[in-house]
Amino acid sequence: MLKNYFKIAIAVLKRRKFFTFISLFGISFTLTILMVATALADKMFSPDYPDDKQERSLYVERIEIKNTKQGWVNMSNLSFHFFEQYASKLKTVYKIAISSGEKSSNAYVNNKKLVIGYKYTNADYWNVLNYKFIEGKPYTDVEIKNLERVAVISKETKEAYFGDVKSVIGQYISADNINYRVIGVVENVPGSVRNFTGDMYLPFTLSRDKKDTGLMGSCNGVLLGRTESDLPKMKKEFAQMVNKLPIPPEFDKIYCNADKHLISITRRMAGNSTDDGVTKVITIGGVFVLLFLLLPTINLVNINITRIMERSSEIGVRKAFGASSKTLVYQFIVENLILTFIGGLIGILLSVLVIYLINDSDYISNFNLSMNLKVFFISLLTCFLFGLISGVYPAWRMSKLNIVKALKA
Repeated sequence: MLKNYFKIAIAVLKRRKFFTFISLFGISFTLTILMVATALADKMFSPDYPDDKQERSLYVERIEIKNTKQGWVNMSNLSFHFFEQYASKLKTVYKIAISSGEKSSNAYVNNKKLVIGYKYTNADYWNVLNYKFIEGKPYTDVEIKNLERVAVISKETKEAYFGDVKSVIGQYISADNINYRVIGVVENVPGSVRNFTGDMYLPFTLSRDKKDTGLMGSCNGVLLGRTESDLPKMKKEFAQMVNKLPIPPEFDKIYCNADKHLISITRRMAGNSTDDGVTKVITIGGVFVLLFLLLPTINLVNINITRIMERSSEIGVRKAFGASSKTLVYQFIVENLILTFIGGLIGILLSVLVIYLINDSDYISNFNLSMNLKVFFISLLTCFLFGLISGVYPAWRMSKLNIVKALKA
């Protein structure tokens, strides 16, 4: 039976090629956009190198100091002092990674300008984040306390600054006219992994911001627990610590959050210090997907109704020979599903092409999307729902056709 439906569906597709093209284009284009967006979301929200311990990590990214009476608000990242003096003393936290925002320095290699992005970190940064060392090792607490000018650089920086050499350990690299001895080289970090990308990493004791004793600065931190079950205790202790922070003059309230990975993203995208933004992000995303699917679905419904009306004489003959409305509805839904899955197949091929072009463009440094099983499953499910929804109403309209009117058509 399905084989016959498939043959009929192919014949119908060949009959009106323009309508077929419009239908397949709408389906494939919509699914391509959704699949690429799903691949992007999966890349952004799933654990990725070097941040692969998200299940037992809390992220601290900004602090807000407010005068609730006058409405004054100061908001920024945090200082090294905040993490050293307060966050590092939390008993439930196993390790804490501290890193500054990225700064840029110009270097000139073979008369060519090279922009090097560098940031400052503490020693435990290398224990919390799982960087892959191609050669050498990270700096330790001893080197940090001794104010040694050592650096860990990325593979990309090694190749751009030193050229095609086997090893650069022990050689010197310059940033802001200061020479640093290279002690390690790490694999490149994707540009999508926020806060952890960099061309060069330096001990935080070498930073000028190290002397700042305020709460605000340019740093963010990752609090690592021993197990995932430690996170609620860590959040509670962190909140208690924030309530005890010294409030600057002319202000009366401090807000600072230690969030799980997903919430830290939604808070930054659509929330604030008192709203995690999850509801807003889900609502906006849901409305976007609904509208994006609804418009081509309505278009496909109209095209399917036109196709069915053209086949009214065929429907009348089948009804005259005893075909039930249920049988006809089933046939047309299956035909529409076949059409949709053909469009879905084209959409998958287009998605692979678009993802390849995105990866090849290197618009975001070391950024690589992939069509994994999760994205593929969501794509197939979307195809099925798309075909089912756009086929039910036209099939129901067809089943209500009067036999005599259908035969006269």
